[in-house]
Amino acid sequence: MTRYGKVYLVGSGPGDPELMTLKARRLLDSVDVVVYDQLPGKAIIDSIPEKTEKINAGKHAGNHTLKQDEINALIIEKAKEGKSVVRLKGGDPYMFGRGGEEAQELIEAGIEFEVVPGITSAVAVPAYAGIPVTHRDHASMVTFVTGHEDPTKDESALDWETLAKFQGTLVIFMGVKMLERNVNELMKYGKDPKTPVALIEKGTRPDQRVTVGVLENIANLAKERGVKAPAITVVGDVVQLHGELGEQILPASAFE
Repeated sequence: MTRYGKVYLVGSGPGDPELMTLKARRLLDSVDVVVYDQLPGKAIIDSIPEKTEKINAGKHAGNHTLKQDEINALIIEKAKEGKSVVRLKGGDPYMFGRGGEEAQELIEAGIEFEVVPGITSAVAVPAYAGIPVTHRDHASMVTFVTGHEDPTKDESALDWETLAKFQGTLVIFMGVKMLERNVNELMKYGKDPKTPVALIEKGTRPDQRVTVGVLENIANLAKERGVKAPAITVVGDVVQLHGELGEQILPASAFE
């Protein structure tokens, strides 16, 4: 009987290597193959042992070294060779990471797999920027959406009219490319143009950068400052706390 290897769908956390889970670290140090994206960041990717086969899947905004179906085929192929495989993703593999799709492909191929959750950038990145996504005085609700949907879909699955009326914090993943469209949709459906917005680039890393504005000017500010992916967009009153709490942006360990 052919014995296949096991695949681990691993979330590496938001970027700071010290925010990886102990289990993620142990697996990176022990498996045969790591198939990684760009989001985990150079520090984490460079920490993978030299003996490990490292394959760059290269997925980042506008530039995919491998398409998703090719990645699916690759991790299945490596597992069928009897190798243990980490499919390494930024944040959490099931939070807009397409981990669910990969898990379905593994089941269909008869490959054993395990999900290793990671700290999602949806919460960690704003926190490092001095922005709690919930706060008793500002927001009792939070919702997470993707700012870059599947381009093959006929229409957006996002209900911008409902999101514009939402009174909590809105956290948008992968929204740099579509920032202007997204904020215009919110304002079109009645969101106050003066609603605070923060763009947080390379969150939790030493080169993290925060751009703060409001709905009506954040797109122009992003252009002026050359904001680039990866970045998280936070919309809501909690952004006002950045000025008070933002001095605690990064712990000393992040600079080591």
